[in-house]
Amino acid sequence: MKKALVIIALSVFAVSCNKTAEVKEVKTAYVDTSVLMKEYTEAKDLEAKYKAQAEEKGRQLQAEISRFKQDAASFQSQAQANGQAWAQQRGAELQKREQQLGYAQQALAQQLQQESGVEMDSLVSGVKKFIKDYGKKNGYSYIYGTGDAATVLYAEDKYDITKEIIKELNEKYKASPKADAKPATEAKEGEAKK
Repeated sequence: MKKALVIIALSVFAVSCNKTAEVKEVKTAYVDTSVLMKEYTEAKDLEAKYKAQAEEKGRQLQAEISRFKQDAASFQSQAQANGQAWAQQRGAELQKREQQLGYAQQALAQQLQQESGVEMDSLVSGVKKFIKDYGKKNGYSYIYGTGDAATVLYAEDKYDITKEIIKELNEKYKASPKADAKPATEAKEGEAKK
């Protein structure tokens, strides 16, 4: 009886050892994030929006800088004619104005950077969520990111799904209602009334 139990136990052990482990296929891909951000329409629109704002606000500031330069040039020609006391007072005023213009330039740059940073963070979060949903929908176990902040050192081109992601993101963006179109029009109308 004991021999029979040992033979059965050895048989079960031998059968279980011969059984190969089931291996589940892992589906992976990668997205070139630098290409994605260059070709994603919403990212391009966001970049164009802040470039236009920087140019518009920069023009206003540039006009003030031009006036300052004219005043500084006329100051130099009038300094000798009006005396030292006048030159010191006027020079101090010009210096203060120059400093204020420098602060205005810095404030403008910081404001635009902060505003664009908030929108860009929101855009990046949306892209990450989209890629996560895309991965789940298409049965991927992993989707890696490459580009500026590379997390993949090597990947075969056949695993690159960047173009598919860009295509679907752009289609989704084109289909979504544009919330910024109406306020921008109203802002322009408001400026025209002034």
